Amino acid sequence: MASKSLEIEPAQRGIDDDDDNVSPIEEVRLTVSNEDDPSLPVWTFRMWFLGLLSCVLLSFLNTFFQYRTEPLVISMISVQVGTLPIGRFMANVLPTTTFRIPGFGEREFSLNPGPFNMKEHVLISIFANAGSAFGSGAAYAISIVDIIRAFYRRKISFLASWILVITTQVLGYGWAGILRKYLVDPAQMWWPSSLVQVSLFRAMHEEDNRRMSRGKFFLIALICSFSWYLIPGYLFPLLSTISWVCWAFPKSLTAHQIGSGVQGLGLGSFSLDWSVIASYLGSPLISPFFAIVNVAVGYVLLLYVLIPIAYWGVNLYDAKNFPIFSSHLYNAHGNTYNVSAIVNDKFELDLPTYEKQGRIYLSVFFALSYGIGFAGIISTLTHVALFNGRDIYAQFRASYSTGKQDIHTRLMRKYKDIPSWWFYVMLVVSLILALILCIFMIDEIQMPWWGLILAAGLAVTFTLPVSVITATTNQSPGLNIITEYIMGVLLPGRPIANVCFKTFGYISMSQAISFLSDFKLGHYMKIPPRSMFIVQFIGTIIAGTVNLGVAWWLLNTIENICQDELLPPNSPWTCPGDRVFFDASVIWGLVGPRRIFGRLGNYPALNWFFLGGAVGPVIVWLMQKAFPNQEWISLINLPVLLGATAAMPPATSVNFNCWIVVGTIFNYFVFKYRKNWWQRYNYVLSAALDAGLAFMGVVLYFTLTMEDISLSWWGSDGGERCELATCPTAKGIVVDGCPVF
Repeated sequence: MASKSLEIEPAQRGIDDDDDNVSPIEEVRLTVSNEDDPSLPVWTFRMWFLGLLSCVLLSFLNTFFQYRTEPLVISMISVQVGTLPIGRFMANVLPTTTFRIPGFGEREFSLNPGPFNMKEHVLISIFANAGSAFGSGAAYAISIVDIIRAFYRRKISFLASWILVITTQVLGYGWAGILRKYLVDPAQMWWPSSLVQVSLFRAMHEEDNRRMSRGKFFLIALICSFSWYLIPGYLFPLLSTISWVCWAFPKSLTAHQIGSGVQGLGLGSFSLDWSVIASYLGSPLISPFFAIVNVAVGYVLLLYVLIPIAYWGVNLYDAKNFPIFSSHLYNAHGNTYNVSAIVNDKFELDLPTYEKQGRIYLSVFFALSYGIGFAGIISTLTHVALFNGRDIYAQFRASYSTGKQDIHTRLMRKYKDIPSWWFYVMLVVSLILALILCIFMIDEIQMPWWGLILAAGLAVTFTLPVSVITATTNQSPGLNIITEYIMGVLLPGRPIANVCFKTFGYISMSQAISFLSDFKLGHYMKIPPRSMFIVQFIGTIIAGTVNLGVAWWLLNTIENICQDELLPPNSPWTCPGDRVFFDASVIWGLVGPRRIFGRLGNYPALNWFFLGGAVGPVIVWLMQKAFPNQEWISLINLPVLLGATAAMPPATSVNFNCWIVVGTIFNYFVFKYRKNWWQRYNYVLSAALDAGLAFMGVVLYFTLTMEDISLSWWGSDGGERCELATCPTAKGIVVDGCPVF
């Protein structure tokens, strides 16, 4: 179906592109068109058919792959590439006959209203990506179902699981809609990740008569990325992590600790695998250079200043009793902590057994990364209040008057806006469903109703400041640590209550940010807002349901899924992401922060990082006021700097090494010295590298991995040859496979 005027208000069709009204952000001026064609149909049969199909397929594949030892996320870019030829094929073969549907007056519809256009393509891609916060794959709440059934071996009903998944995915949309006027309309909120999509859509749909058009460049880069990934992905996996320091000193434990890119500090380690470079921090071609610098500074301070001093200098927290870089839990003797022994029949902490087994210990890296995480999340509030507070207040006042707007906001004024009551209804309904879950199904999720209200309050509080950081730096501080900490203090000994609280607090905020990011993409591409809302809402419900259906199927059909010790050798169903999620439920929920970060634990001093995070932005702000001519001070972004290593674990040093180097090359040197090339091809190259990797990953899985076809030679071992990096160095600590000092 199509309607050319479904959401257009009578307005002036042509808008002058005055210099005063273009975007103040250079990257936006170089990437986004200042023109719009309101007559393009978006409410088409092609959009609905391909959007629904892509949503179901992408949700199935991303859920399926997340249980694998090498998880793979099929991104929205893959849908963009795959649906373009199908959409054009449908435009060529579908009948063009128009007809009327009773109840729609004189409005005419057609299965084929004309050529497959860019706005249809945008909505199809957003449809497919709905429910996945920043393209992260399956719904986050699926991990709660996984650890209940696969790790703790308990029961949860399908209905309770479905309500949990859907409400955590939808809840954030309510307050995101209310905050749109502050986070989408202002030109300063430019959302760098959206520019990749804009660049790719324009490359696919706009005519380009140059010898090397963006479409041709994308195709060549995609083929190269697709072909190359066969080498590190199958033929020569050793290229994924090259830690030459370990190779040069194969028997030196210290060299392995320093040189390992996976289990150490990663000095000199690098990768020739795009999946390693872009896996945890996203494509380095997207983030602006000042954000890359902040990430690099935070990374260097932690990995190459704090950790060496803490480990070799002062032996902080008995650091040498454990590996230098690890996210596992240990006992006082340097061995892995036996978690299953401290869980009783009521699914709570068995205190006598815990006291007998002793306190939980962390590696010095893991402990310090938690402290920096404490500082990072608090600094977000202070930073945004000081550096963005005036702009937000001005936008708040401008929302009640007709203020000056940039060209893109003025173009979007031609379309009917979304009524506020749509967001309020969504917010109320999702809250009611979540309250039903907490009140009537509390035996399954352990979280009381007041936990839901508190989690929602935290998410609302942080959505605005975190969105400002994300919209200007492409780095998104997470709420996972602070939510885990709060619930661990309020309700210790209940691991599932803790992860539910984290999910309602953290993921509802992430979904709100994802919703706003998609709306900014629609803003740049001039998509009618009501169409965006409906597509995102329906897509989220479908995606969450498919996610849960696939998870339920795998949990019921694969014996001992996620249980490394019980699975057959080389089984791919090891669930690495769920393992980290399970460990977090033990630290924060089962044992609780009081027994780890309080007076009953080993790490109470880390709580001072909260104060440091609150004070840090104030110091930077005062420095900027005192030295206004020092431009470098204004580029210091403490939430990004402190949150630089938030992805560690599961990210490792080799991920950061490569991301920083590649990002610097493209977003400093190429942007500065080859700006015309950067304008035409930078974001297109990023999209092509992601798409080629995703397509080859799917091909390798279904043609070789499923058939258990593998190679056996020196280069096919994916290990980095740094086995000693996991060993402790304290005297008298005995660990299997490690030397005794």
